[in-house]
Amino acid sequence: MDFPAPIIKGRLVQRYKRFLADIDLGGEVITAHCANPGAMTGLKEPGSAVWVTPALNPKRKLKYDWQIIESGEARISINTGFANHVVGEALRSTAIAPLAAYKTITAEQKYSGNSRIDFLLTQDGLPDCYVEVKSVTLSPRPGLASFPDSPTARGLKHLGDLSLMVSQGHRAVTVYLVNRDDCSEFTLTADIDPKYAKGYETARAAGVETLVYGSIITSQGIQLGPPIKNIFRPYRT
Repeated sequence: MDFPAPIIKGRLVQRYKRFLADIDLGGEVITAHCANPGAMTGLKEPGSAVWVTPALNPKRKLKYDWQIIESGEARISINTGFANHVVGEALRSTAIAPLAAYKTITAEQKYSGNSRIDFLLTQDGLPDCYVEVKSVTLSPRPGLASFPDSPTARGLKHLGDLSLMVSQGHRAVTVYLVNRDDCSEFTLTADIDPKYAKGYETARAAGVETLVYGSIITSQGIQLGPPIKNIFRPYRT
């Protein structure tokens, strides 16, 4: 996935009101759109190096989008919308080996009542495959990525919806895309959201599959990285 426009580097002044960030572009402080409603733990330190892109719509109120933050040598994508683009491109190019046999990929398909699945994969002779994508940015310690960074009732509902699809004879997969390039392991943040951790275990027992991949982040864009080891162990009360 290429960035929508050439990147511009700056320094974060502050992130506020969830969707706004003031950024110093070398003497000029602009307000950029922050496409991340989450807690962004560890990703909003004032003075951090950041990447923005100019908005393509000249009529838009906010003229820039905040895309990347640097933490030491690491690059982290803070734009949660990019995860689906990266995974979608990987699916269409058969870069995700466990799902490469599926040739028809449909995005944003309605299912399970009023829900929408990120991707529905279909192929003659194979069960339909429902793929939910989760963007992972939290790193509680060096080398470890963790999800979620705040309680997610929506994420818990998705696990239940995927389990229902498995019970109906379909295949269901959660793809956790680690949107940073400094992690080699993945886990769930059970201390932040124990309900999600328990729901994950229930869904896994029901047959919902887990795939975890890293990201390759360059000044041109973001690509699917190599598989990342899932070290999560069952949550215990």
